Amino acid sequence: MDPIGIVRLGDENFEFPIMEGTEAERAIDLRTLRSKTGYIAFDEGYGNTGSCESGITFINGEKGILRHRGYPIEQLAEQSSFLETAYLIIYGELPSEVALKAFERNILSNATLDGKMYPIFEGFHQDSHPMAMLSSIINSLCTYHSEYATNNRKVDLEHFDAASSILMSKARTIAAMIYRKKMGLPMMDSDPSKSYSEDFLSMLLSKPEVPYVDTCGASKALDLFFLLHADHEQNCSTSTVRMVASSGTNLFSSISAGISALWGPSHGGANMAVIEMLEAIHATGDDGTGFIEAAKSGQAKLMGFGHRVYKNYDPRAKILGKSAVSVLEKIGINDPLLDIARRLERAALEDDYFVQRKLYPNVDFYSGIILKAIGIPVEFFTVMFALGRIPGWMANWKEIAENPKSRIHRPRQIYTGHNERNFVKIDKRS
Repeated sequence: MDPIGIVRLGDENFEFPIMEGTEAERAIDLRTLRSKTGYIAFDEGYGNTGSCESGITFINGEKGILRHRGYPIEQLAEQSSFLETAYLIIYGELPSEVALKAFERNILSNATLDGKMYPIFEGFHQDSHPMAMLSSIINSLCTYHSEYATNNRKVDLEHFDAASSILMSKARTIAAMIYRKKMGLPMMDSDPSKSYSEDFLSMLLSKPEVPYVDTCGASKALDLFFLLHADHEQNCSTSTVRMVASSGTNLFSSISAGISALWGPSHGGANMAVIEMLEAIHATGDDGTGFIEAAKSGQAKLMGFGHRVYKNYDPRAKILGKSAVSVLEKIGINDPLLDIARRLERAALEDDYFVQRKLYPNVDFYSGIILKAIGIPVEFFTVMFALGRIPGWMANWKEIAENPKSRIHRPRQIYTGHNERNFVKIDKRS
């Protein structure tokens, strides 16, 4: 007999099935709650609500576990690349050598934009935020590749391989062009003979007559950053992509919606806040010690610590912490912000105040230091996050589109407005 959960409402018991995932997560299946009882479940922010069944990413926040398709993030960070991990996340299995080469070739050869798109960049105000531009221009891609963006699930799925390659590749080009327009620099062509991350840095940071050359492992560090951001279960932006996709919307427009959700400071903008915090600490001459005490007394806010899901050390932060030291050493930067960051990290691991509250460093804590060292401006940090997250968004779109039982997402609400009122027209002459 299948396990049953009992919900008691008033003096009546109602039975609902118990669902269990592959990692022994359990849920009460309340899909028939309203039809059986007339009640709905209220869970503001969805913190206790399973919105879908997914086979892409597993997180155990209490134990600090993150796996993609069953593979621990630590193994992927050590042995894989961003594009190989992207293939795994999107298609469910690690690729063969032949399949990986073909996947890389398809992405690297699709970087060039249609020339008719160039005026779009000129139409934005010089002070436009890069995330607003990225979301808008990504959405416009569906008008230049309309055969892959029909809003017909069957047709769009048939063209998913081509559409996903176009999206992953052109997103880099769009991001680089946004940066170069804002800096008043000429556009740079892609070089498909380079790796994904090296080609992006070249398009982004090359100066006129002085091509960017990676001499310190920056592209490898950026590749790791992308890999560690590739997917992270049902967060705000991923849930947004799934909700938009549930209506039958094409891949490009669904990803555009995810970018807009990521733009929020409580989501993708957190690594910017970390750098701003470290710079503010350094500007006062503090080595971090005073700030720690201020944070403990509630007089300062500690950015980059704690996580909605993780109640343990974010495994991605451990990996990036080691990478930050290595990158700065190779670049030859003696960044005082790293010293302050290390001091804050030690306090979080050793001070009872932080330990009891489980305020461990999260991935945003070190990612900003790495991006800053590479030469990425702070206002472009969230754009980097978006480029890394695209594989996870696409995998979730694909999961929705391939499910024949998928229904449009339509949450309920608890209405708190006025009761029924009678309309009385006001006499304008009085």
